[in-house]
Amino acid sequence: MTETDEVRRALDRQQTVEITTIGRRSGQPRRIETWRYRAGGRYWLTGSPGSRDWYANLVAHPRFTLHLTGLDLPVRGRVVTDQQERTRVFREIVPGLSWAGDVGTWIDGSPLVEIELA
Repeated sequence: MTETDEVRRALDRQQTVEITTIGRRSGQPRRIETWRYRAGGRYWLTGSPGSRDWYANLVAHPRFTLHLTGLDLPVRGRVVTDQQERTRVFREIVPGLSWAGDVGTWIDGSPLVEIELA
């Protein structure tokens, strides 16, 4: 089994993850808990519609640390702004969330970042 396979298994087991981003203004590390989703065979960070500091940090500094049980991984976040890609991803994620509401609201107002494994 390759290291990437091991990481994917860990990601598949763990929806709640912690990430450490670099503050866009302070330049200091910022660690928070968030949710990881899977869509189209890839891994994503998102949240309900609204602004998020972690997202603004990743826009400014795309490299971050993904903390999984027993693993601290340097990864890159790919911010997704393309409307067609956002639509594809959210149409896969949102219907599985009983509390999420309207998928259009997520497409228009939620942060979306692909976790790019090294």
